[in-house]
Amino acid sequence: MIRTLLIIIFLIIFFIISIPLFLIEWLIGKINPHAKDISSLRIVQTAFKIIRFIGGIHTTVIGYENIPKDKPVLFIGNHRGFFDTIISYSMMPGITGFVAKKEMLNYPFLRTWMKRVYCLFLDRDNIREGLKTILTAIDQVKNGISVFIFPEGTRNKGDELSLLPFHAGSFKIAEKSGCPIVPVALNNTINIFEGHLPYIKKTHVVLEYCSPIYMNEMEKEDRKKIDVYCQKIIKNTIEKNHTLV
Repeated sequence: MIRTLLIIIFLIIFFIISIPLFLIEWLIGKINPHAKDISSLRIVQTAFKIIRFIGGIHTTVIGYENIPKDKPVLFIGNHRGFFDTIISYSMMPGITGFVAKKEMLNYPFLRTWMKRVYCLFLDRDNIREGLKTILTAIDQVKNGISVFIFPEGTRNKGDELSLLPFHAGSFKIAEKSGCPIVPVALNNTINIFEGHLPYIKKTHVVLEYCSPIYMNEMEKEDRKKIDVYCQKIIKNTIEKNHTLV
């Protein structure tokens, strides 16, 4: 209960100080847009790291060296809980836009920060709008901005080692941009919050960045079924790391 209250208090304070921060960020952007992008990234990452600390979230990270540092990446991960984004984003080495559900636009301060760090908002009920989001993500990658997407499309509330089917459309981002795909496997994030609502509890999480995948180097059959191929990698990885939590 104490952890939950402390995080709520921190969020209130953060949103209050966001008002002058938005102004400072705007001024930085007028002088140096790239510097504004980096400062926005670091501000959001710092906030997420503080939330992780207050929440007592200890994270074992495996394979961080697998992230290409000289090019944008399509990160794809399994989705179990709200803290998946907080944990993953706080560790991104460069500017990365997460693909989130459009309902996140209903939260004023949050949506402003999300837009500042190139997050995209997906309408899961509108195929045409969903396609526009994917096309925007392709453009972002071509402009040097990585994208993180959860191809299951929603949080998986099933067994810890299960995965929902991956949406093949998510992989068009890599196919059309030529960027590498880095599968991200998350273990035990559901036990931070969703497993015992409404309380946040001290939890050990394992996050593994798998080896990058280059679609142009894949066998034709694997490339055609890239969604199944990547799902298998993540499933094998969360099964492997299950004993570490």
